[in-house]
Amino acid sequence: MTAAVAAVDLGATSGRVILGHVGHNELTLTPIARFPNGAVSTPTGLRWDVSALYEHILAGLTVAAEREPDLVSIAVDSWAVDYGLLRSGTMIDEPFHYRDERTAGGVAAVDAIVGRPELYTANGLQFLPFNTLYQLTADRLDGRLDGVEAALLIPDLIDYWLTGQRFAERTNASTTGLLRVTDREWDDELITRLGLPREIFPTLIDAGTPVGSLLPEVANRIRANVPVSTVGSHDTASAVAAIPATDPDFAYISCGTWSLVGVELEQPVLSEAGRLANFTNEGGVDGRVRYLHNVMGLWVLSESVRTWEAAGEQIDLPELLRAAASVTEPASVFDPDDPRFLAPGDMPARIASWLTEHGQRVPGSRAAMVRSILESLADAYSRTIDTARELTGKTISVIHLVGGGSLNTLLCQLTADRTGLPVIAGPVEATAIGNVLIQARAQGLVSGDLETLRAIVARSSAQERYLPRA
Repeated sequence: MTAAVAAVDLGATSGRVILGHVGHNELTLTPIARFPNGAVSTPTGLRWDVSALYEHILAGLTVAAEREPDLVSIAVDSWAVDYGLLRSGTMIDEPFHYRDERTAGGVAAVDAIVGRPELYTANGLQFLPFNTLYQLTADRLDGRLDGVEAALLIPDLIDYWLTGQRFAERTNASTTGLLRVTDREWDDELITRLGLPREIFPTLIDAGTPVGSLLPEVANRIRANVPVSTVGSHDTASAVAAIPATDPDFAYISCGTWSLVGVELEQPVLSEAGRLANFTNEGGVDGRVRYLHNVMGLWVLSESVRTWEAAGEQIDLPELLRAAASVTEPASVFDPDDPRFLAPGDMPARIASWLTEHGQRVPGSRAAMVRSILESLADAYSRTIDTARELTGKTISVIHLVGGGSLNTLLCQLTADRTGLPVIAGPVEATAIGNVLIQARAQGLVSGDLETLRAIVARSSAQERYLPRA
């Protein structure tokens, strides 16, 4: 039996609705809609236009239902940490973007209440200044939580609008910093210490849980009544579920705006060395642990391109990447994890400033700058994978690089070169595939553990192998 499910996959720069046709040993994807996403500058700060995203989602689901009248399921995944606040059932304002500067006050306030070593023991998360607990603390300080009845992470917010059900899916909730790493339940003690209202945190549910039917007005809008279920609603959790691994000794790089670099474990690692290395223990599908470090990712490249285009330059990215591959001069390598690269703005100038401060040559052309960016990312991946090996004792014999970055052949080759390990690139749409497969398993279209699902991906998706060069 083959049936279709609809995956709503929301990334930091774009969103998409994809039909997945799934059956025994069968998996195909059909893109239905793709729409832009990004930060919106407002008088009150940097925001997401989630209301516009929802309209795009409904339009995409309408087309999906037209093409597949017997659509059996819908599920949503998105980026992590950000949320919408509800009052009287209505979102009070568009959600803040995690790059908004307001989080600095939240970091200082949390640090004054609970030390970072203690916090790491409780939640197992790396320090990122935009983690949800810092954002919510900033909201509390500014009075934005007054009268709020619920805080819903982005995919849970979309599911609430679709079904009227309020919940928090665990893989994404694990990025908030407010779940106990030991049992993935809300940490009531920590929530109380931070002065956050406990009632705004909804019931936790697992990936692959049926949520309910569409609200009547939504069903009428898309002209279909389709059940909704959860998946690994943190996009990286879905992407890791779709790693086409046939060797258990793998590391992964989920490469897009961010690069999530790590290994999959059965139990968290809460060592002080892990905390100092800024490794995180995020929840995975089926209770797995995504032990990883966030590397700044292709954001550094895309923001450089935006800077050049804002100055009136016409940028042909494929041609620029080809030129970067032909650069023969030694590349200057910088640390992409430096906090100066987090905010939007003139990225090439910030890279040049970093290189100058560290006594390195500033690239003299756009191609050389791109080569420097990609060499720096590959170097960061290599260092992160070495650290993951040291912290976990895990053998790593191959790297799976999935997501949009798998199309960047130069980055994939440089990663193989710097790590000394083979890199298997693809699938590009790993997040959507993971979304589709977890839905399909919930609907009984496929069965088995993650390894079984990954074997389906390995058989049905294209991958490119890169071997390290001398």
